[in-house]
Amino acid sequence: MDLGLNNRVYVVTGATRGLGNATARELVAEGAKVVLTGRDEKTAAAAAAELGPNAVGVAADNADPDAAERLVAAAREHFGRLDGILVSVGGPPPGYVADNTDEQWQAAFTSVFLGAVRLARTAAAELDEGGVIAFVLSTSVHEPIPGLTISNGLRPGLAGFANSLADELGPRGIRVLGLLPGRMDTDRVRELDGLAADPEAARLAAESRIPLRRYGTPQEFGRTAAFYLSPAASYLTGVMVPVDGGARRGF
Repeated sequence: MDLGLNNRVYVVTGATRGLGNATARELVAEGAKVVLTGRDEKTAAAAAAELGPNAVGVAADNADPDAAERLVAAAREHFGRLDGILVSVGGPPPGYVADNTDEQWQAAFTSVFLGAVRLARTAAAELDEGGVIAFVLSTSVHEPIPGLTISNGLRPGLAGFANSLADELGPRGIRVLGLLPGRMDTDRVRELDGLAADPEAARLAAESRIPLRRYGTPQEFGRTAAFYLSPAASYLTGVMVPVDGGARRGF
């Protein structure tokens, strides 16, 4: 299938590693051009260099109020247009209700929630018909994950924002959706497994609850994201797409 991604331009945040990086790789492999971000300038530049001339790295923190405008400007400057954005951000610190401080909540809200809102709002003003805004969220949108209280509090709210935005932008032909990764084999998930007394047993227990009996790979997520960002998915908007090996088993 031709996804129709040739020469389309996307911003992918948090793309120096993990799911954001996997998505950027798939987009470029399908012919798209990508502005990818990371907090560190050298790391962002190195990640872009690995993808070749159709990728540009920009140092940006989603919490920075100026980041959204700079990223849209970078897409225009380097590639002449913007067709979509994937908002991906590292997870907030783990912890239970009694563990997380006000400072952790405030920092996570600014980065995970408000930063995503700014990025989407700025992209929406730039996009034409056929544009797309997607958010990397979590299966915690539907069911809380033990020990991730801050994420459990913020991700469902961002999903609600995404659905509202889909209603508002639909008449302009702009799509909005969320991607809900489950247990993916990333540094973040391995770190969370490592908090258990027996990390290997924790992973085996988690895999036993997944119908496919394994963690997903970043590449599998990246391929899914590339499809939903592409014109091949032109009639899909306002949806939350689980990428979880069937773990949720719901509608």
